[in-house]
Amino acid sequence: MLAHFPAANHLLLMFPSFVFDSPLWSRTRRNMDVIMRHWLFEQYNSALEVYMRLAEMVAERLRWSTLLAGSAIATATSAAPSGFPVSGNGLWYRTPGTIWSKEWLPVGNGYLAAMTPGGTTFETTQLNIESLWSGGPFQDPTYNGGNKQPSQRAQMATDMQNIRQTIFTNGTIDNVEVLSTDPGAYGSYSGAGYLLTSLNSTSHSSNYTRWLDLDAAVARASWSSGNGTLIRTSFCSHPLQACIQHLSSAPSSTIPTITHAFSAALEDGLPTPTVTCLDNSTLQVEGLVSDPGMAYELLFRASAVGNSSRVACVPSGTGNATLTITGATEAWVTWVGDTEYNMNAGDAAHNFTFRQELPHDKLVSLLETASPSSQTPSSSTYASLLAQHTAAYTSILGPFALSLGQKPDLTSSTDELKAAYQTNIGNSYLEWLLFNFGRYLLASSAPGVLPANLQGKWADGSSNSWGSDYHSNINLQMNYWFAEMTGMSSVVVPLFNYIENTWAPRGAYTAEVLYNINQGWVTHDEMNVFGHTGMKLSGNSAEWADYPESAVWMMVHVWDHFDFSGDSQWWKSQGWPLLKGVAQFHISKLIPDEHFNDSTLVVAPCNSPEQVPITLGCAHAQQLIWQLFNAVEKGYAASGDNDEAFLSAVLSQRAQMDKGIHIGSWGQLQEWKIDMDSPNDTHRHLSHLVGLYPGYALASYNSSIQAPPHGTAYTKAEVLNATQTSLIHRGNGTGPDADSGWEKVWRAAAWAQFANSSTFYEELSYAVERNFAPSLFSMYDPFDADPIFQIDANFGYPAALLNALIQAPDVASLTSPLIVTLLPALPTTWPTGSIESARIRGGMSLDMAWADGKLTSAAISVNSSSGAVERSVEVVYQGKTVASFTASPGANFTIP
Repeated sequence: MLAHFPAANHLLLMFPSFVFDSPLWSRTRRNMDVIMRHWLFEQYNSALEVYMRLAEMVAERLRWSTLLAGSAIATATSAAPSGFPVSGNGLWYRTPGTIWSKEWLPVGNGYLAAMTPGGTTFETTQLNIESLWSGGPFQDPTYNGGNKQPSQRAQMATDMQNIRQTIFTNGTIDNVEVLSTDPGAYGSYSGAGYLLTSLNSTSHSSNYTRWLDLDAAVARASWSSGNGTLIRTSFCSHPLQACIQHLSSAPSSTIPTITHAFSAALEDGLPTPTVTCLDNSTLQVEGLVSDPGMAYELLFRASAVGNSSRVACVPSGTGNATLTITGATEAWVTWVGDTEYNMNAGDAAHNFTFRQELPHDKLVSLLETASPSSQTPSSSTYASLLAQHTAAYTSILGPFALSLGQKPDLTSSTDELKAAYQTNIGNSYLEWLLFNFGRYLLASSAPGVLPANLQGKWADGSSNSWGSDYHSNINLQMNYWFAEMTGMSSVVVPLFNYIENTWAPRGAYTAEVLYNINQGWVTHDEMNVFGHTGMKLSGNSAEWADYPESAVWMMVHVWDHFDFSGDSQWWKSQGWPLLKGVAQFHISKLIPDEHFNDSTLVVAPCNSPEQVPITLGCAHAQQLIWQLFNAVEKGYAASGDNDEAFLSAVLSQRAQMDKGIHIGSWGQLQEWKIDMDSPNDTHRHLSHLVGLYPGYALASYNSSIQAPPHGTAYTKAEVLNATQTSLIHRGNGTGPDADSGWEKVWRAAAWAQFANSSTFYEELSYAVERNFAPSLFSMYDPFDADPIFQIDANFGYPAALLNALIQAPDVASLTSPLIVTLLPALPTTWPTGSIESARIRGGMSLDMAWADGKLTSAAISVNSSSGAVERSVEVVYQGKTVASFTASPGANFTIP
């Protein structure tokens, strides 16, 4: 398009070629037709000025890297900024970010999220609202969660019987597409546009730096301009449900004129909204995620400090406006946002509409609290808002603390540390940062109404890879692996609310129509925010869509929440009803094995997640259902339920079911009940090893209770040897099917479970080197120029690291001793360290320290919650039991 522009030569003379050769310019140019009709064209007198402003934006985000490559390196700071945490707990960079997925920095509060590149005279903050989704009933009123129609129920029962008979006769079946349904308006999580901030300044910028403070949960950029230093701070406050971008100068002086505008043009596919002035200091944005589609609203309010400061909302043509701040010594803009989505309207009583009126009054109220228009802004006003935010963030993180003996490197920027990182050599400081960054991301994305999705709450564009949805055959689960153990249980509750309000209601319908089961509920692999419980049809999609165990795996998290917290009130009101509903479905779904005729109960048809073939008795499903039934027995007494018939049915089915543990012809743990594993299969999923980690069917194997109903039981050594054989053959997580971080950190956690410190660390450090970006975001396709961000490895990494330091896998019965193993896979790269307030099962908390690779102290305390029960505990260190005790509420134990 630029080549056809009449004044192109003039523009090329004004900006260096790297601006127009960059992928960023190409992306910006793709949106040019929209931009020409949008606020930039309204703001400027000619198309040339529009292009000039856009080129300035691109140049701002690219020029620093070019400057650093030459003699102008002195224009960037040589060390971490003065406001950087002295502990080193943060990320910092010498240049603004250029590529969204690799270099921008995230802020969020669960309800809202934002990505900032850290610009100077021009900042482009990309925005997200947690519930802004395309698709669903907002796009298609007939959308029914990808399910069959009620009239198809009888035919489905016949088809299911035919499928099962074929499997029992042949062992496998080619496809089960008759059970699947076109996903229809499945939709995608969407970006919510950009806040564009410009400074009317011609001064040269120098001494630039930007950073993400993981202690205070704020992103900052600092640069020298004129006679002072400007500092921009961005954060999203959970208690306020609002985000703030603040600009100040040091020493205090008048800041150049600031203009804030909203644009959907840079958000691929987002329709142009209406932008108006709600009042003299507030910008109002009203738009649709698609047409037709869900409506959203954003409100931006400007505040300024200074005797001569002035804030004005200025209409700009038809359906557009900007916020302008002049004469300020300190200024900030606060924004709030929401959509028509209502999770509580996702049931039959509300006709599965998921709809509410756009909550305009609520947004105005939130804005008044976060940035009251009637109050004269002051520095103390902003300081109070920031302090409130940081206190809430710190509270979410809780008292947990980890040290790996790291020494902060404040002279190397985070991208430099990442570039120098090597497998097996590592860097304990960067590894510690990645751990803390994972906790920051969960605290910033999970405590809203909806749980953290495939990208947390950060997504750019109206359509994202895999819909940025809730993949529930590993990814959603991995998001929460470390939460309970690090004391972040409060952020897990929205996950359970989401399951209760979107999975269970329509899942009961799916159970009836697809499986002819009138008890409980079922879901499959891919889930959106509209209760998509059906089996997705997309070619022969069974390998990922035929997964009715998704909710079973999630019930592990439900049980763990009770086991870690002892919160009996929550268990009775939410945890147990969820668990019971899933168990009710699966006691009806297990059927006698008519292939082996060994008097066991199996699932059929089944897929080991994302693997062919379609068969019976998949190890993954059998192990998880066995664990589910154990949780029913363990939690029944505390539930207040008196449904003895249900409990009896669960125990009966558990006794008869195949436990999913078979050793195959080459010494492997079989992925399927039929021995057909390939020793060359390096598939990304470790599905049949779910009982090793994060489950316990393998890790806590007990031949006396896991023996088949008929036949000889394996010993624990035999089972673990077979499991290790399978893990070896599965490879290092860089197979032909994918190159993502989550599969590598899962392998690292599994090797830690075997107390193999060297292979654990090799796999963990390999993931860091290969799959984490300079921003420390995890990359699905790390060598792509603009790679896909997928957050699960950011969350799986802390869990894998912890599994090398503390292990306390669950057990089948509360009467079985809980084995707590200390430093089972401590790598030599972390010879000194400590953990404070790590939580383990049974409502226990652990403090521990080590030096020169040896444990130096350990203490366990038990909370006094009424839900905590007495249980036997054995503490193991270096293969020996060093303490045995009965843990009762309020007790404390020092490990010798």
